[in-house]
Order: sequence, then structure tokens, then C-alpha cells
Amino acid sequence: MTRLPSAPLGLTYTSSHEAVRVELSGDLDHLHADRLIEAVDRLLAVHPGLRDLRLDCAGLSSVDSSGLAALLMVRRLTDKAGAGLHIDGRTVQLDRILEITGTLDHLTAPGAGPQALRRTGGSSARGGPGEENHPTAPSSGPEPRP
Repeated sequence: MTRLPSAPLGLTYTSSHEAVRVELSGDLDHLHADRLIEAVDRLLAVHPGLRDLRLDCAGLSSVDSSGLAALLMVRRLTDKAGAGLHIDGRTVQLDRILEITGTLDHLTAPGAGPQALRRTGGSSARGGPGEENHPTAPSSGPEPRP
């Protein structure tokens, strides 16, 4: 089987006061996925009050499991920064991988970062804004008594 060479991931940025748009082109794959994560990390550091990060994926040629993992990490970073993540211009292939893996709703739903909570008037299930809510595993025996 012959492998085609991977097309480098191209990232083009435009920004306004509260939003940054990143146009992606090429392959979001195991060779280039870290580039997206590093770029988003830098953008969030440079724009601390960022309200929305828009990823325009119309120019992507392919996305593999490492690319999917990069998108999930971007979601984690934007949630932590309190910025909304929008994945625009999704290709048929990208939508398919998101649907098959059950990550479409997670990546396209409104974020739950601190600023998002303030904007919507919501609160975290455990108290503080931005605090993660992890389900607890059932215990294997009776609860210890105080």
C-alpha cells in the first residue's frame, strides 16, 4: 500500500476584539496535530479576554485520530480559558469522524468555561465556576462510619 505524503497544516489567523478565527488547511494528522494545539495555546495567552475561538475547517484535506485528539484538547483549552469554541466549515469527512466517535455534540456544544458560565448565569454542578464534575464510582463495600 502506498501512502501519500501528508500536506502540512496551514493556519491563518484573523482577530477582532473578542474573537479569533483560525482557518485550517491541509492535513490535521499525527504529523501536524501538535501545531494546532500549540497555536491555540499561544492565541489564548495573547488574547486573555477572548470570548470566541472559531476554527474554519473547510480547507482541511484529512483528519485522523491525532487530529481528533487535537480538537478535543482545543476544546479543553478554550473551556479552561472561558472562551467558546466554534468549529465552522466542517467537511463531510470531519463530520463523519465526529459522529462515529460520538464527539460531535461535545465539540459543537456551548462551552462551560468561567466566562461562559458568567454569560449564561449558570453555575458548575460542584460549586466554583470552571470546576470539572466527574461522576464517582460506586463503592465496593459499605461506607466507612465517621
